[in-house]
This record gives sequence, C-alpha cells and structure tokens, in this order.
Amino acid sequence: MKKYLAEMVGTMVLVLMGCGAAVSLGCNVTDAETVVGTAMAFGLSVVAMAYAIGGISGCHINPAITLGVYLSGRMSRKDCGMYMLYQVIGGILGATILYIVTSSAGLIGTGANDLQAINEVQTISVLGGLVAELVFTCVFVLVVLGATAKTNGATNNFAGLAIGLALVLVHLVCIRYTGTSVNPARSIGPALYQGGTALTNLWIFIVGPLAGGALAAGIWKVIDPAEKKK
Repeated sequence: MKKYLAEMVGTMVLVLMGCGAAVSLGCNVTDAETVVGTAMAFGLSVVAMAYAIGGISGCHINPAITLGVYLSGRMSRKDCGMYMLYQVIGGILGATILYIVTSSAGLIGTGANDLQAINEVQTISVLGGLVAELVFTCVFVLVVLGATAKTNGATNNFAGLAIGLALVLVHLVCIRYTGTSVNPARSIGPALYQGGTALTNLWIFIVGPLAGGALAAGIWKVIDPAEKKK
C-alpha cells in the first residue's frame, strides 16, 4: 500500500507544481520564457519526486510509464492497475489544490491540456495532437525504460535526472501543439476543473500517451541488451 500512496503523492506534486507553474507564469505558446519555465517546472518535479519516492515505488507518477514497465515484464498486473488508479487520484488531488489556490488569487485555468491554437483561426488537428502525444510519450517512456534498466550499462543512480531532463525536452517541443501531456494522470484532474474543450478533448491525452507507452515497451524489447543475449 505504501508504494501506491507514494505514487499518489508523487503525481499530486507533479500536477500541482507543473500545472501550477503554467498557470502562475501564464504559459503562452508564443512566449518562449513561459514555455521554458513551465517545461523546467515539470522536469524538476520529476527529478525531485524521483529522489523522494523512487526507492519506494519507482516513481512512475504516470500511467503511460506504468503501462510501459508492465509490458516490459517488470511489474505485476495488479500493481499496474493499482499504480494507475492512485496516479489518477493524485492528479485530481493536485488539480483540486491548484484550483483552490488559483481561484483565490483570481487566476483562470488549471493548466489543462488542449489542442493549441497555431494562429487566431486554426488549432492543431485532432490527428496532429494524437500523433504528437503518442510520439513524444514514446520517446519519454523509452528514456525511462532505458535509464532504469539494469542491462544497458547506465547507472541507475542518475536515472531520475535523465528522466527529468527528458521531460523538459519533450515539453519544450510539444507544448506548442498540445500543451504537453505525455501523462494521462496529469491531464485528467486539470480537465475536470477547466471543462470546455479541455474536457471534450481529454480522450486524446489518455489514448495518445497510453499508446505511446505501449509502443516504447515494444521498442525496448527489441533493443534491450538482455534480450539480445538470449
């Protein structure tokens, strides 16, 4: 139970800090400094939680990562399901705290993901958003699987740093198109409070990341050094 609670707390912190930075900075895809600040907040949140709860639960704090780990044969089906459940609960808790704080300060929004406006009359298409979430989640989860593997020669002591930096990189590129989810639990809570198109398009930020996590697991099975030795 402790590892499930650790996942809940870790995801709560990720949503509160990452989405909180997006709201506080007024993240706008046309303002580079707000994009960089938001990307750094998400990445640093992962690094902080990796060293806080990594020894307890592995610090997935992301259903897409949990799915990738499960499909890679590193965890049981029960743990996979429970991790995802508590991650979503944590995401909702983080969004709830953020909503209370931002509302009291007169700020609007909860940092929810949505298809971003490329200009005043056009937003990225559903297909484009779905592909972006799938591909960038795949890259992110692949980094996670590689950095935490015991078979590729990398040291696990720095896995949290590598994963956090990878999340920064993904955000720097993907915020322009979807606000960057690559994590269903990060998207569900904020969308529930923000409503509108963020809630209507929520399925994109669930299906895309989960498909990306599954794809990453498939790629890792092909390139995993342990598999080659068999």
